[in-house]
Amino acid sequence: MASRPGDKPVRERKLLSDAGLMSLMEHLGELRKRIFIVMLALIAGLVLGLFFAKPMYGYLTATEQAKEIGGFHTFSLWDGIGIYMKFAFIIALIPVVPLAFYQLWAFVKPALRKHEQKAALRYVPYALLMLLLGISFSYFVVFPMAFTFTTEISKSLGLEETYGIVQYLTFLVNIVVPISLLFELPLLLMFLTAIRILTPAGLRKMRRVAYFVMLVIGVTVTPPDVVSDVLVAVPLILLYELSILMCARIYRRQQQKDAEFEQQYEAAAVTE
Repeated sequence: MASRPGDKPVRERKLLSDAGLMSLMEHLGELRKRIFIVMLALIAGLVLGLFFAKPMYGYLTATEQAKEIGGFHTFSLWDGIGIYMKFAFIIALIPVVPLAFYQLWAFVKPALRKHEQKAALRYVPYALLMLLLGISFSYFVVFPMAFTFTTEISKSLGLEETYGIVQYLTFLVNIVVPISLLFELPLLLMFLTAIRILTPAGLRKMRRVAYFVMLVIGVTVTPPDVVSDVLVAVPLILLYELSILMCARIYRRQQQKDAEFEQQYEAAAVTE
């Protein structure tokens, strides 16, 4: 009996279901679901961040750098709203980054073995720790350095400093957010190695490109002097090298597990 045109897709879906596999459309649907969850968390984090924006504003405007300015000004009726949204975004990143790691793990989980699932899940809690380390490094090290350099240049030119609050906070956010997210690099590379997407050899081949990107970032977010560029670029390069070492350790464990599995398989075949 001739098969009907609609029979083939049905049979393919049945075969995929029997094998425990997902079709392309199911993968896209699952990815959309994970992205939607992260976006909802970001929106919820923004709403929550609005409640903490004013205390955070009070803290940042009471720092030594803010006192040196002597007072902030606003040049637009929208500046107050912009300040609230900037603070809310930074606060929202704190819960969203670990959640994004978890959603990435949940998306690739069906393709992983049991021990790989457990190994990859361990990185999720450390995402928050690395984010906080990145915020601390960028705020307490990089920002004061950049602020001092720019204000000294203005004073040397005899310029009267009249700062807008939005410009000050934009300067701060443009330093803190990129560096904080870059501190997630080791975890991301280790995670991709754990799920067998990256290898240490591949990371070593990308070393020159990675170094160039780190130097560009260092030059972009810091004042235009060699010392500042090095103080930012070197920690980022060290993070990349640390990532390679940790990925190599994960890769060796994977190779050992694969060898043990092959030995068990060959032993079982001989017994049969």
